[in-house]
Amino acid sequence: MDVRGPYSNIKGQLTALEELREKLPSLDTPEPPSMKRDRPGRARQLRADQVEQLIADYQSGATVYELGDRFGIERRTVSTILRRHGVPMRRRGLSPDQVDDAIHLYNLGWSLARIGIHMDVAADTVRKHLLEHGVAMRDTHGRPRTEAGTPR
Repeated sequence: MDVRGPYSNIKGQLTALEELREKLPSLDTPEPPSMKRDRPGRARQLRADQVEQLIADYQSGATVYELGDRFGIERRTVSTILRRHGVPMRRRGLSPDQVDDAIHLYNLGWSLARIGIHMDVAADTVRKHLLEHGVAMRDTHGRPRTEAGTPR
């Protein structure tokens, strides 16, 4: 009876360890200088005039993503500022014509993500509209979803 089992032939493991050891720097090698990293700091605070400009730009049609890039803040921060100042938020959805186009593209085999990118909305927005219009969803492999083993 062999007690050692899979540990009896360790030549491959030993070779791999030796190769790893050779990749390590020599103990004589001086340590490289440490890289200076930015320390996490406080979130960027916008001045009052910047907040006013942000609100005006949003009301003029800029998206929260564009404003986030322009002011160097997260889009969620833009939304927070707008809500804090009582600015009504726009909800981007799909127009009825876009929903028809999305249904057509989905039936051609396009994925929800691809349609979303094409229409500049989230894939979940596309999915919601398709479900509202009675479109049967495919599984992640593009096949019709099944219930209890039978295709819909």
